[in-house]
Amino acid sequence: MLIIVLPETEDLPAIELQLEHSLVSLSKWESIHEKAFYGKDGMDHEQTKSYIQQMLLCPVPEGDWIDRFSPGDFDLISNYINSKQSATWFREDGNQPRPREIITAELIYYWMISFQIPFEPCENWHINRLMTLIRICGIKQSKPRKMSRQAQAAEYRRLNELRREQLGSAG
Repeated sequence: MLIIVLPETEDLPAIELQLEHSLVSLSKWESIHEKAFYGKDGMDHEQTKSYIQQMLLCPVPEGDWIDRFSPGDFDLISNYINSKQSATWFREDGNQPRPREIITAELIYYWMISFQIPFEPCENWHINRLMTLIRICGIKQSKPRKMSRQAQAAEYRRLNELRREQLGSAG
């Protein structure tokens, strides 16, 4: 959860906003704009403000509260949205094809059903954390890829060299 405090002004009191970048907020935004959050078109400024409204966990403040955001507040939100939110890392293989599928909230819900990931509480997690869990489920349920003959030969050479060193042998 991200907390942003909008300072008091002459006319308005300070406001504490609690924001969550989750599947729930993403789903609400997609239902309003009828376009994929992770689509290739991106978002304009109004759509970004709309997404921030969908991220709210607290009651919606009165007035034009979102117009009180500073550029620094937008940067905080952007950094939060793009944060990994997990200690898990993946070895990136340059040969992995990029997904051609457009990712929507419904597709993410489908993955959750397929991998038997409970909606509660996971749909309220930071979306990047949820996507990491989905990716792990996909990796764990897939068959291991066979090593190419060239890679297998290189691995055998490496292991033989290691054994020769350990045993002090020339072969």
